Amino acid sequence: MTACAIEPSADPGNSGAPRAGCSITAAGAYAARLARSGQDGDSWYPERWTLDGPEPYAVPLPGNQPEEAGTEVQPMGDGRVLVHRVAAGRHVFALLYPTGPGTGELPLGAVECPADTTGPRLLPPAPGGERAYALAAGPRSTVLWEVAGGAFGPERVAKIPGRCSGGVWLDRTGRMLAVDQETGGRTKAVVVDLERGGEVSPLLQIAADSDDRLLLADPDSGLVLIGSDAPSPGRQRLGWGVLGSTLPVRFPECLRMPDCVVTPFAIQPGQVLTPERCAVALRVDGAFGSWVGVWRPADRRVRHLPAPEGWLTGAGLWTPDGELRLPCSTPQSPCGVARLAAPDAGGGRTEGANDAGDEGDPGDPGGPGDAADTADTEDTEESAHDGSGDPAATGPSTHASAPGRPCPVPLQQAPLARLVTK
Repeated sequence: MTACAIEPSADPGNSGAPRAGCSITAAGAYAARLARSGQDGDSWYPERWTLDGPEPYAVPLPGNQPEEAGTEVQPMGDGRVLVHRVAAGRHVFALLYPTGPGTGELPLGAVECPADTTGPRLLPPAPGGERAYALAAGPRSTVLWEVAGGAFGPERVAKIPGRCSGGVWLDRTGRMLAVDQETGGRTKAVVVDLERGGEVSPLLQIAADSDDRLLLADPDSGLVLIGSDAPSPGRQRLGWGVLGSTLPVRFPECLRMPDCVVTPFAIQPGQVLTPERCAVALRVDGAFGSWVGVWRPADRRVRHLPAPEGWLTGAGLWTPDGELRLPCSTPQSPCGVARLAAPDAGGGRTEGANDAGDEGDPGDPGGPGDAADTADTEDTEESAHDGSGDPAATGPSTHASAPGRPCPVPLQQAPLARLVTK
């Protein structure tokens, strides 16, 4: 079976992960996106969505002129929208907010980057929603910028050795940031401590010659999703582990999907002591379009759901009680949220999911409702372990990182060993 790629090259500034249709604050109250305007839909303007009220609603925030298609937007915790524009080689940041019938704009300043630098790219919204950060990667080092929330406009926070990408928040205070650091031809996830002057420490190394990236993390349970080529050299695999645990990273067979791109985009919060029961939402891109996968580490299958109409692809969030909310926009409903219930851990059924044998065209490999529903029929997982030979070292972990830990404990740093049968 052909291993599924984890990250395409659509967005090289973010480890190649495909861009989501909108950005959502860490608290889930606001979202922001670029929306099309004009009769031909060939111009763009920022739009803010409010998600925490009785019904979602959108507020357009057009400026004095249309935005470029590549303009980055990000919601802040107070409802303003950060916009990142490129003008004459300068990266300009501003905050937009509604002012009655118009749009107010608060200029924040600009960042100028050397010619050999990719230019700053916004990181995912920071916890708290008061600050925003961007990475500007150069050939030998990367600068972390605080582009909103500072007293004097964009401020340089840290200079990190190597070429860095990605960006995952590990706590709910906005202190610990994980990035993927490329040095010596290899990529490893490292942690940047923003309260200690950008101090960098290792986070993830499965094998010395593997590329190991952090894709997603849940601060409550410590569950992390990673992409690594350790189990299949030269090909990325999707795996999971737990911050603070002594158990290794596992690579479930059910997450290998032929000829598809699988991107985790949301983890169910609030499962403090049971990371293996957290529901994980997956964006699956195949030859027949994009759809949603739902998976838990305790399960051995991925439940496939057709994408709701107008889904802002790749965007969504979980509630603690297991409801997946996906922002959608259609001509009939320009601002809507599709609500999907997660399956019960251990074999429950997701409403609307196409399980094995359900209606669907078995001749459409890689599409939602594909026969076998990506079940782990061999009941196997590949894992990196410590060489002790202890079979227990391959089971799901129930350990969570300690509250208030100043620095996350690195995941298992041991070479890939064997295929473990459970």
